[in-house]
Amino acid sequence: MINVFQPALGEEELGAVAEVFAENWPGHGRRTQKFEAEFAHHIGVDPDQVIFLNSCTSGLFLAAQTLELGPGDDVVLPSAVFVAAANAVAASGARPVFCDVDPRTSNPTAAHIEQALTPRTKAVLVLHYGGYPGDIEAIARLCRQRGVTLIEDAACSVASRVGDTACGTFGSIAVWSFDSAKVLVTGDGGMLYVRDPKLARRARTLAYHGLKHDSGFAAARVSPRWWELELEAFGRRVVGNDLTAALGSVQLAKLPANVARRREIAHLYDRLLADVDGVQTPPALPEGHLSTHYFYWVQLAPEIRDDVAADLLAEGVYTTFRYPPLHKVPAYGAGDTSLPGSEQVAARTLLIPLHQGLDDTEVHTVAGTLRKAVEHRSTVRRT
Repeated sequence: MINVFQPALGEEELGAVAEVFAENWPGHGRRTQKFEAEFAHHIGVDPDQVIFLNSCTSGLFLAAQTLELGPGDDVVLPSAVFVAAANAVAASGARPVFCDVDPRTSNPTAAHIEQALTPRTKAVLVLHYGGYPGDIEAIARLCRQRGVTLIEDAACSVASRVGDTACGTFGSIAVWSFDSAKVLVTGDGGMLYVRDPKLARRARTLAYHGLKHDSGFAAARVSPRWWELELEAFGRRVVGNDLTAALGSVQLAKLPANVARRREIAHLYDRLLADVDGVQTPPALPEGHLSTHYFYWVQLAPEIRDDVAADLLAEGVYTTFRYPPLHKVPAYGAGDTSLPGSEQVAARTLLIPLHQGLDDTEVHTVAGTLRKAVEHRSTVRRT
């Protein structure tokens, strides 16, 4: 089976984990702090502004709590986004307000965001679909003009940039995902970035039970009766650990080479699929935009998309679609709202295999199998 996503782990990662075992401390510690500092350098911010967490989802919930989202607040976000983002908003008591997206990029434009703003909008949350930065510069300007907090779900865009600015640093707060399907893998894990130093300290406190300081060995050096608790807020324990952070440090060092390989694969798909009738490949990136190339998506006629996916699966090529439109989900109060761009994306889009472990032969196999399936299903539809 040629998988749509797949991690690339090797001897370096195994060696880093072995070192953690040898030190006999897999919990939150110095390797966590090291990974935070390395990632901060990667995105060009201060280490005090980033927090390594046990998942990106925890980061989204922590962002909502840090910003004190709640009843009476609206949060505008694209319908084409992962369910965790909308869950974090809704669980806070705030109302998710879904906006449309461009049907080719699956990213919202500033105009889409502006149309969805309400008098109660406290925040805007955007995803960089598949690693494409999208209209993030204009969206950030709009949010600054309206006095609205911008949250970036940068799960897909660990190496995405516009010029010299890393995706995730355009707004006030951002999260990245390091789960096993992502480009940088720690098994499970995520990173939170908070621009404002005061809010960053609040987020760090909330990430460890809401405690003002640790009650462990480190606190014993600076505080009498270090075992006593000083609770500042009602938090959870969502911090990362040294075991997964050790993987993160190795993966971060490999990130440039891994993204370069993903870019090569994307360009090879572009060439191999350019002349296939009925297949639209991803649009070209605007000048100055760099993508992580997390997804490679094709768009097909809705009448054949599902059948093509089934044909590929039968030939040992696993494909998928992310993300189904959330404005259709009853749990979020779905009504009769029509968001045509999001609905076109959901009906036409298919993600084909893209990961750094693919060799050129496998890429040719995927492209050839896709070509045959599309030609076959298109012929069947015409007869």
